[in-house]
Amino acid sequence: MFVARLKGKSENLPAPPSDALPQFETDDAKLTATYNRALATLSKNIVKVDEFASPVLIEGSVYRGIWLECGPQEGLVYSLYQPEIGAANHRVFFDLQREDGYLPCNVKLDSKGTGQIQMVVPIAATTLDYFDRYGGNELLEKAYEACGRWDAWLLQYRNTRGTGLCEGFCTYDTGHDRSPRWLNMPNTCENRDARICPKAPGLPRLCPDLSATVYGGRVALGKMARILGKDSDVARWEESAEAIRKLILAKLYVAEDACFYDLDADNQFVRVRGDLMTRVVGEHVVDQVMFEEMYAKQLHNPKAFWAPYPLASIAMDDPAFVRPIPRNSWGGASQALAALRSTRWMEHYGKPADLAHLMRQWIKAIVASGGFYQQLDPLTGECTTTDPNDYSPTALVLLDFLWRLYGVRPDGDQLEWNCRLPENSTTTIFSVATKTGSASLKHAQGEAILTLAGKSVLRVKGVSRIITDGQGKPLRIVGTAEEPVDVNLSWPNGKSKKVHVQPNSTTSV
Repeated sequence: MFVARLKGKSENLPAPPSDALPQFETDDAKLTATYNRALATLSKNIVKVDEFASPVLIEGSVYRGIWLECGPQEGLVYSLYQPEIGAANHRVFFDLQREDGYLPCNVKLDSKGTGQIQMVVPIAATTLDYFDRYGGNELLEKAYEACGRWDAWLLQYRNTRGTGLCEGFCTYDTGHDRSPRWLNMPNTCENRDARICPKAPGLPRLCPDLSATVYGGRVALGKMARILGKDSDVARWEESAEAIRKLILAKLYVAEDACFYDLDADNQFVRVRGDLMTRVVGEHVVDQVMFEEMYAKQLHNPKAFWAPYPLASIAMDDPAFVRPIPRNSWGGASQALAALRSTRWMEHYGKPADLAHLMRQWIKAIVASGGFYQQLDPLTGECTTTDPNDYSPTALVLLDFLWRLYGVRPDGDQLEWNCRLPENSTTTIFSVATKTGSASLKHAQGEAILTLAGKSVLRVKGVSRIITDGQGKPLRIVGTAEEPVDVNLSWPNGKSKKVHVQPNSTTSV
């Protein structure tokens, strides 16, 4: 049996007790080795950055710092192993916020970025997710104040056209390096000041994804206000969130294409079909009906974004799709950051089986590559190996996807048991600490064995996800297989049940 286990190694950080750490065991030697390399890579990438006392998890590879668009979410994912790193990856931005409300776009080892806004996943939303897991009113209070000031800064400096939508001034605002979306546009703002729009044709643009990030931040701020007892603020945030959501839908969606586009300063759409739409659905801006239209025509279309190794960053049937793929390119490559963010929208809109396929393909490509590279060729799964292979987001993709595919995960007051065996394994064991005690999920001899606090909960045959309450009582079965399956449930008291489960469906037990 091969045992994959984190040793808690990082400067100035105490190692968590071993019995509290997530444990993963498998008889697949290559998967074990890749898992251990992921843990080692992430441990190595925990360092101190400019003017911030605590270590943070940086991007790694050639990116020696932490970025606003992704660092907080990465810290949240890694918090399964070290919760204090999850908190630090948020506090670094709050502590270094300027007096005018600007959040640094990045914090590197010896400098802070000021030349763009570079936001994708709202830091307010990931802070709230962190609070839901671990509590901590101090961080929530700090986040509420900082994110409120950030929203005010964006309204003052990124609403120059007076539309109420968030404006993009440069390529790095959305982090879409080398994307045809921003062809011939400047990478950063004038004088590296995110308040100054460069003098270039068509700028500033109304951006669906930036506006969606503002929307998601306001939704989170409304929830924070309610938790913190700031009742008079709740309606203000909810109303401002709904206002920008309606503007995104009214001004930036083209129904015949089932696609969102930038609207330039001449009120012309920038008709490049890019993954910016995943950022809009990532904040749940659209309803289910509109999502299904986008999903069928674009996101799940094998000619567009749903490549053999999803998701292409530019639709493969778009004339702007870039081949051959250069390094660090949002011109077509499947990016690890987009994969890591896919869990924010595919689960919400009821596509767990499709998400499982995406996750399996990424794990397959990562294991085959032997390292953690930034991007894949969406058609072949081959990694771009120009840069070093210690890119944190890809290491996090491996860890997060393993647990979401094959492991047991706390989800609020419930537990998620993913009953599926990795392709090249005959046995696996996942265990994690929960409020009730250690939860363990073992796959062996064709069945999954669910154990909580040392007591057997259930035996399951058939690929599926079982949702239980915190005490292990089964509530729902989720169809995560790509085809219909019969799921057989067996309780310790001898009771048994067979349930026919469709892909992307949820059935009560």
